[in-house]
Amino acid sequence: MIWLESDILRFLLGCGLGLIIGSFLGALVTRWPQGKSVMRGRSACDACGRRLGPIELIPLLGALLARGRCRGCGARIDPVHSVMELGTALAAGLAFWLLPLPAALLIALALSLLLALAVLDARHFWLPDMLTLPLAALGLTLADPLLPAPFWDRVIGAALGYGGLFLLALAYRRLRGREGLGLGDAKLLGAIGAWLGWQLLPMVLLIASLGGLLWALALRLRDHSLGATTRLPLGTFLCLAAVPTALLGWSMGF
Repeated sequence: MIWLESDILRFLLGCGLGLIIGSFLGALVTRWPQGKSVMRGRSACDACGRRLGPIELIPLLGALLARGRCRGCGARIDPVHSVMELGTALAAGLAFWLLPLPAALLIALALSLLLALAVLDARHFWLPDMLTLPLAALGLTLADPLLPAPFWDRVIGAALGYGGLFLLALAYRRLRGREGLGLGDAKLLGAIGAWLGWQLLPMVLLIASLGGLLWALALRLRDHSLGATTRLPLGTFLCLAAVPTALLGWSMGF
């Protein structure tokens, strides 16, 4: 019974921390692409600018009580706030439940960064260095003693991840005369390699490619035209592919 209570407590503490992180990242992914500061000023409605009250600032609960709309102007609250809060809460809760500190905190932070990058790329085709580079640095520094893959395997993974997509993007531009891959995708794959090691990068690319194919199929089923210039958020699929790859790879001893 003590063990059960301890597990539940760790899960709830992780969820609480995840909600706080998710609330900040939700504001970041909505304001940052618009050039608005996340660190300055109080939280306000994205539509009318009305400052939010104390109850409205409570993650998830605030939007739920407001029924998804601003109490002032009635504008719809961007659901990405709830997505970020719920996603980071679950990620941190599971990390704290399954892992000891400080591993739980570092894994929760990495998953939160991946979720923010996935949302930004899906919505804006943007993978900012201020998120990808700290993710890579975290994998090669603070998380180093906690990860199964040896340090130099992860250094090679970072180099191969970035270098491989960089060369592919360069070759595509030379052959087709237009951009095909962004450098943000290369930096993101390098950051994932810094956590997983070079051995798991092919699996990340395979799962991400399958995700892209499913996305394209879904667009076709919704009568969206697809062509050579159709853009797909590769970074989103890389972020999503990193999680099952890590679970499978680490369970196999990679």
